[in-house]
Amino acid sequence: MVKLLQTKPLSTEYLESLGFVWHTDRDDTPYVSDRLVVLSEAEAEAYYEAGNTLYDMFVEAAQFVIDNDLFHEIGIPFNLVELIKESWENDIHWHLYGRFDLAGGIDGKPIKLLEFNADTPTALFETAIVQWAILKQNDMEETAQFNGLYEALLDNFKRLVTLEEDVSTFEERYEGWKFLFTSIRGNSEEENTVRLLQHIATEAGYHTEFAYIDEVAFSGEEGIFYNDEQYELWFKLIPWEDIALEESDLAMLLTQIVKNQKAIIFNPAYTLLFQSKGLLAILWQLYPDHPLLLEAAFEPLASGKQVQKPVFGREGESVRILDENGTLLEGDSGEYDNHKMVYQEYVQLPEDNEGNSYQAGVFYAYEACAVGFRKGGKILDNMSKFVGHVVED
Repeated sequence: MVKLLQTKPLSTEYLESLGFVWHTDRDDTPYVSDRLVVLSEAEAEAYYEAGNTLYDMFVEAAQFVIDNDLFHEIGIPFNLVELIKESWENDIHWHLYGRFDLAGGIDGKPIKLLEFNADTPTALFETAIVQWAILKQNDMEETAQFNGLYEALLDNFKRLVTLEEDVSTFEERYEGWKFLFTSIRGNSEEENTVRLLQHIATEAGYHTEFAYIDEVAFSGEEGIFYNDEQYELWFKLIPWEDIALEESDLAMLLTQIVKNQKAIIFNPAYTLLFQSKGLLAILWQLYPDHPLLLEAAFEPLASGKQVQKPVFGREGESVRILDENGTLLEGDSGEYDNHKMVYQEYVQLPEDNEGNSYQAGVFYAYEACAVGFRKGGKILDNMSKFVGHVVED
């Protein structure tokens, strides 16, 4: 059973003063829970160790895909393969951050990987800022969390220059690079998440600017431009698979830009390998029966309850829970039904005494650095709630 602690909720006025404007769901209920998941120090440490171990495994699995030309098998669009290889082979294409979704860890059951949101993970603002503010506003010890996400991102921005763990030499190596941050127009959650990242990059020492994607110009030969100014560094909160499938001309231009060394893009194209749920099946092939993994394959599993997932998808869309005979138990059709599917062993998420399910989200920025939780039904969707945490001795 999940242990919870009741707190005084943050007011909408306070949340909006932080820039957190997506605080109310479409049914007029608060998106941020007024309860905190209570973790022990041992549980927090276990999430930290799991994130670090899993990242190393993902790197090995991605290398296996590249070495054996398995891009099609895990659903990678053909027009991004060249760019993925280009970004993978050059150390300057640094992975800024990602988020592991995990089951277990707070119910006495082992931690199990569900998937890795490595390209455009959400809940960054909630994890880095909002759950910390809950402690602060409730007169609790502000450091009583596994939550170094802000500081980890600050250091990782500096590693884009140092390319090593030590960031103390950033100032002497930094050459005044300009960093452009971009989101789509009309999505306040994505825009303010990008603006938070821009703020952290500015604090790190970069000259930064924000633009909507429709305001940015791309030239395969010259690079990336906004207001006639060239930017060597570009962050986009736009999924690589969407660029490949919906903006094929842009995918071609970005490939040329990277090959011509005119810009570095974050997160790099190779994070699409991590993002693909097809890599879950590759991981199981490479690490069968690993304690952090659930059995996964490209065909329905021979036995047992299982989850059918599209290799690319978000917010529970097109996810289905099947029984051992393949009969649908939970889930429905969705916008990702036409994607390649992967099948993963079912594991029950931790629950509270009201039957709500909890999923841990462990952020990774050079190392595992923070955890936050989502609360919802058997399949977490866009109506699931964000739940902060507190670490108690």
